[in-house]
Amino acid sequence: MHLTPPTLAAVLVSALALLTHLTPQVQAHSWADCIDWRFKNPSKKAWGSSDGECKGYARRFPQDSEFGALDHANPSRHYQQDNKDPDNALPCSDHKHGKDKGANETRGDPVEAAYGGKFGPMTHTRVGDTLCVRWPAKNHAEKNEDNTQVLINLAQREGEDPTQKQLTNSLVAKLPYKACDKNDNTDRRPCGGCFKVP
Repeated sequence: MHLTPPTLAAVLVSALALLTHLTPQVQAHSWADCIDWRFKNPSKKAWGSSDGECKGYARRFPQDSEFGALDHANPSRHYQQDNKDPDNALPCSDHKHGKDKGANETRGDPVEAAYGGKFGPMTHTRVGDTLCVRWPAKNHAEKNEDNTQVLINLAQREGEDPTQKQLTNSLVAKLPYKACDKNDNTDRRPCGGCFKVP
């Protein structure tokens, strides 16, 4: 994500660090496809492909993927940190470290290298804007499931990815995971939430 002036600090959105418990080991599925979802009808907030358009994707998100279909992507977007030093572990996969290595979700050099081409375009925003994030339910929005939170973090480290501890300490929003559209596909039901950029 790129903040435009007046903010000079580069920030990183950790779109879906789904943490149900604060444990020494962190697992996250980064299923969020869109970080800047725009509703066709702002008075009717819905998350289906016909209900809006994505103007900015998650970092290194394969843009041509069918919504909610990254379960079997190779490499997987599932990442699990090593338990050795969780505070200093990378919060996003670098495809090299971790118990489950996951796909490369690191910052590009330059930042723009992680967007465009086979990846979706980068989000551009300003302080005070509202960003809406979209993700698939992945069978976790059912009545028997806990309503976990989607944690939105903006890391204030310029030029490099933050550690897990730095990212965890930069929480700006909690969005309810089960904020989903109604349909019969419990796996790919579109969900989402909005927050104001601080």
